Amino acid sequence: MKMPVVPETAFHAVLSVSPNQEDCASLERIFKSRWTVIAGANVASALSVLREISVPIVICDCEIAPGTWREMLDHISLLPDPPLFIVSSRLADERLWAEALNLGAWDVLAKPFDNDEVTRVVSVAWQHWQDRHGVYSSRTQQRKAPANAKQMAATGT
Repeated sequence: MKMPVVPETAFHAVLSVSPNQEDCASLERIFKSRWTVIAGANVASALSVLREISVPIVICDCEIAPGTWREMLDHISLLPDPPLFIVSSRLADERLWAEALNLGAWDVLAKPFDNDEVTRVVSVAWQHWQDRHGVYSSRTQQRKAPANAKQMAATGT
């Protein structure tokens, strides 16, 4: 059986794209040692990181310059294995949420970051990332294989 290719970066990493260093610090406090937070101050620096490593989740501030979160989303959508994209904003209203989701973002987070909300959104995004790469299905198949072998040996089928 051919095993699915799991990206090298199936580790817990988030790329925080924000000119505000407090955003990255806040995410580091929320994630503690469970996630690695990589900082990128703008579109160019974030794309530089993404060319080097495949990060599963990007949290991008709505107010980045030069560039915009829309440009960032456009650039990552061209990557062979694009990360899930989350927009963050102090003004995370229904208009931004609708626009972001319609353009392909995973979700929108309000700032200042709420520990429970960030943890929930990123955990669900991480689960989706793993499902997209077949991480859970391959583990389930591996666990079922020994059980099926025992059943076939016991029943002769």
